[in-house]
Amino acid sequence: MTSLVFPLSRIEGHARVVIETEAGKVLAARFQAIELRGFRQFVQGIPAEQMPVIVPRICGVCSTAHHVASVKALEDAFGVVPPPLAEDLREVLLLGQLIQNQATSLFIFTMPDRVNVDSLFQMDETEASKARQFSIARRALKVRKAGTDLITLAGGQFIHPIKARIGGMTTGIGRETADGMIRELEEMLPAACELFDEYWEMSMALRERIGTWGDDQPTFYLSSTGATRPRFNSSYLRVMGPDGAEMASFLASGYASFLEFEETDYSYAGRTSYQGQVMRANSLARINLSASMGTPRADRYLRRFSESFGKPAHAILLFDLCRGIELVYAMERAIEMLSQDLNSKDPAVDYTPRDGIGYGLVEAPRGPLIHRYVIENGRIADARFIIPTVHNMRAIERAVQVAGERYIDSASINLELEQAVGRVVRAFDPCIACATQ
Repeated sequence: MTSLVFPLSRIEGHARVVIETEAGKVLAARFQAIELRGFRQFVQGIPAEQMPVIVPRICGVCSTAHHVASVKALEDAFGVVPPPLAEDLREVLLLGQLIQNQATSLFIFTMPDRVNVDSLFQMDETEASKARQFSIARRALKVRKAGTDLITLAGGQFIHPIKARIGGMTTGIGRETADGMIRELEEMLPAACELFDEYWEMSMALRERIGTWGDDQPTFYLSSTGATRPRFNSSYLRVMGPDGAEMASFLASGYASFLEFEETDYSYAGRTSYQGQVMRANSLARINLSASMGTPRADRYLRRFSESFGKPAHAILLFDLCRGIELVYAMERAIEMLSQDLNSKDPAVDYTPRDGIGYGLVEAPRGPLIHRYVIENGRIADARFIIPTVHNMRAIERAVQVAGERYIDSASINLELEQAVGRVVRAFDPCIACATQ
């Protein structure tokens, strides 16, 4: 038996793929998280009310989602209902994270895969291509900055935001600052669309070159966004079957009745499934589960996507095209929300701490994120973090196996396999920093 080991780059955290082969047959494909973070252990015993400023340190990229999920878990435990204004402000904050994350994933992590290079800054050596490359990089970083600026505006700071609090938000968003953010988003929205159009063309060329979109076997999909239009400050999780029918809808507190979790002996990250079946979360799940985006440009992209690939769509590399649709949506939706009055009334209510169990749910860029806290004597007795990437672990391994079977035979191993493994894993945009709790 031969083991093929592929270290991974352009993902969040540290992981590798190991493919076991014998006589040209793929015996197993394993996605291994190779770091242990230990957050679940070292938050035990801390005052529960400190959790919203501690758990964002789980990940510098996903810190916004952890911040809001933590506050919601404590509100659930304390029996607190935040005012509608706070819910809207949290949605704006999460839209900022979506812009920042999708721009990073698309244009820094996966765009190089479209032209078979290691970096956005190594796409070609010709002077004409260098000029185009510089244009792409400059626009990509400016679009990403619009997301970080929105996080800072709504969350108080970009890395590890602080403005979500138990009972609501610390402040609203004033008219002058909101208008300034609207101007920035309006300026960058055309650039985001141009970049996505280029990305779409590169993706079609990649498909023509390699002859596949990757694993396209029908599967189940998990998301917590709304049915009629996306919402990231979520309440319910939803499961779609392989044929597009909705199979289940449940609160975060009921996740253990629907999702099965298992540990493995080869990775620090576990994996979930729906009734033992392979499941996908993240952008493709949200696009499959959304009837519309609810904003004009994103809806045009959604119609183009559905006409091109069907609904539900299943192929792995389509995750990336879905991120582009969401990037455009998040910018349009943020402009809409910032145009409203987000500073007219008190954005928080008082609360009284109490012991109990609380669940907090948000739709992070990588899928549904759940925090579950057990509070005893005002302190954390137990904390569980149900991480979006964990929902995709089995799907990643199946997709890597499909890639292995495509490029390995009894006579040789096609050198395209290394690129294919990277493309497959990055399509899921995994966050290993979060997944190893």
